[in-house]
Amino acid sequence: MHTFMDAKLMAKLLRQALAERNVEVSHSDTLEMVARQFGFANWNILSAKIESAGTATDTIPEGWSKSGNKPKAYTISIDPRLGVAAIESKPGTDADLSDADFCTLLQAVDAAGYRGKRLRLQCELKAVNVSGGVTPWFRIDGPLGSLRFENLERYQANGPIAQDTDWTMRSITLDVPQEATTLNFGFYLKGSGRGLVRAFKLEEVDGSTALNTPDTGTLSKPTNLGFQDNY
Repeated sequence: MHTFMDAKLMAKLLRQALAERNVEVSHSDTLEMVARQFGFANWNILSAKIESAGTATDTIPEGWSKSGNKPKAYTISIDPRLGVAAIESKPGTDADLSDADFCTLLQAVDAAGYRGKRLRLQCELKAVNVSGGVTPWFRIDGPLGSLRFENLERYQANGPIAQDTDWTMRSITLDVPQEATTLNFGFYLKGSGRGLVRAFKLEEVDGSTALNTPDTGTLSKPTNLGFQDNY
């Protein structure tokens, strides 16, 4: 059942349905129609109520920070008893979010003690009604910018999770160059829904652990030129 928090989505769906019947109505007019359906005099009053209801306060864990291209459309919360952090799209924002919009919970660490080592970032993820995806990411920066980066989005298997997916392990392994200055890592939610993370771990591993991006993605020889090999 829809509530007034879904008003923008309802207006969008109403406009699409009318267009299919060759009835052209502006987006602002459909917003006004939906506002009246919920008993409000106009869209401005309903919009103010939606904004008031959607101003949930972030609870960001110590040592972490929030970022993304639309961070205000998401809320971060934690459950310290379970060691779980969550990113969730705010009620009423779904119609305004594309699957390219995202919010991330991230941490930056001095790379000095990790240079020359192979590191594995590991965590467990869960998706609840996620339209885009939930995934960890790991970036190593140097004096002139990014040296290594991986977010698993290029993987068909063991990549981002979406829709409704129970707790799933994901990991990223990178070599830390000698010129590295900062290790940056975290997880993000793309699109709408709720993404959860727990059991974050950043640890040194030996050379037998395969890299996600060997030599920043450069292959040692031409590979799969006939497009016949699967992942």
